[in-house]
Amino acid sequence: MLSQLSAVILPVLVIAGIGFTWARMGRRFDSVFLTDIVTNIGTPCLVAHALTTLDLTPEAVAQMGGAVLTAVAGFLVLGLITLKLLRLSLNSYLPALTFPNTGNMGMPLALFAFGETGLALAVVYFSCTVTLQFTLGISLSAGNLSLSRLVRTPTIYAVLISIAVLQFDLQVPTWIENTIGVLGGLTIPMMLLTLGVSLAQLKVSALGRNLLLSCVRLAGGFLIALAVAHLFELPPKAAGVLIIQSSMPVAVFNFLFAQYYGRAHGDVAAMVVISTALSFLTLPLLAYFVLQ
Repeated sequence: MLSQLSAVILPVLVIAGIGFTWARMGRRFDSVFLTDIVTNIGTPCLVAHALTTLDLTPEAVAQMGGAVLTAVAGFLVLGLITLKLLRLSLNSYLPALTFPNTGNMGMPLALFAFGETGLALAVVYFSCTVTLQFTLGISLSAGNLSLSRLVRTPTIYAVLISIAVLQFDLQVPTWIENTIGVLGGLTIPMMLLTLGVSLAQLKVSALGRNLLLSCVRLAGGFLIALAVAHLFELPPKAAGVLIIQSSMPVAVFNFLFAQYYGRAHGDVAAMVVISTALSFLTLPLLAYFVLQ
């Protein structure tokens, strides 16, 4: 079991640690460029390759998608209750409590824990949350609804095309499969390096309050995922992936949106740092739970 836990956790910590150390040393790292590459090329290719080449039936994708949407609804309700009790701004804090880091951390963990099938299921989770984050998440931060950014998000088209391929049992040409496989392979290491660099650049403020909110994100996500997995009667791997992804810390995208729209971005940055630091401590317990 110790060997299994190490195989799941250490690659994430080491690669993110390299990014963190690189930034602390003052070495050049163009986060904007790499984020653009990952967002517009790497992630769509990873999504398309995972969904079209792995052994996932349309029924499994639909079941996982339904479970994800139910879990996110649970995160929203928990966030609303928490923020109402604390009398904090919904526009500033609700996205951070709702959208976990399913890309930088969740997908690598699912891959190392459950192999290629785990990655495919994690991609389904990520595809659902990134769609919601670029619609509902941005709308919450901005204070108004805008679909223009969603239309410009390549991952959405990768999901739609992949669903069509699965539904109609189409054969993807080998050269396309190989190309998107290589490009998609860039995504996970680049995500982890960028996560480490981002953590090195963010600062912590209002420690007590943001520590509480970070615990709500981590513990609340775990408990809601447990309930949803039971409700949907998910098979072990799907349940494990749902629990891993739902228990992830605050996504860095929440900080970027909060900063862009002037929504308590200092506090959101603190939540990213604190929840990620806490998750590094809870990862062994989480991995042990889903692997037993």
